[in-house]
Amino acid sequence: MPGIHITDIESAINHWRQRCPSPDGVRLSPEVQALAEVYAQMVYAGESEVDEAAMSADALAAWLAWYDTTPDTPCIAICSTSQGDERCKGCGRSFEEVQRWTEMTPVQKRATWRRITIEGDAWRFNRYAERAR
Repeated sequence: MPGIHITDIESAINHWRQRCPSPDGVRLSPEVQALAEVYAQMVYAGESEVDEAAMSADALAAWLAWYDTTPDTPCIAICSTSQGDERCKGCGRSFEEVQRWTEMTPVQKRATWRRITIEGDAWRFNRYAERAR
């Protein structure tokens, strides 16, 4: 089972820092505080992923609220899995990921997003990048 990657925790922290800036440069919003605790524990333990079950309810709620601001699907409406490809040339997802997308949890979707972004060879990242916007 995939976990939440540290880069997603960082992105959520930055989202909340921008949305609820510190009034004095010292105090943190409750969302940033909750996510910062998760981030600190990950860094201390040398972990790159955290299981969502290990997060406090406040941290998970803050992460999910950030997640809701991200694009849901990497689809760019050029689906080569419908033509028999095992991996979609348009978005980079596997046939199974395309088929099960609506059943996947936010953590599973973010793990897929991370993989296709790292691979970076799907058309959404190069010749059809304008469709991804």
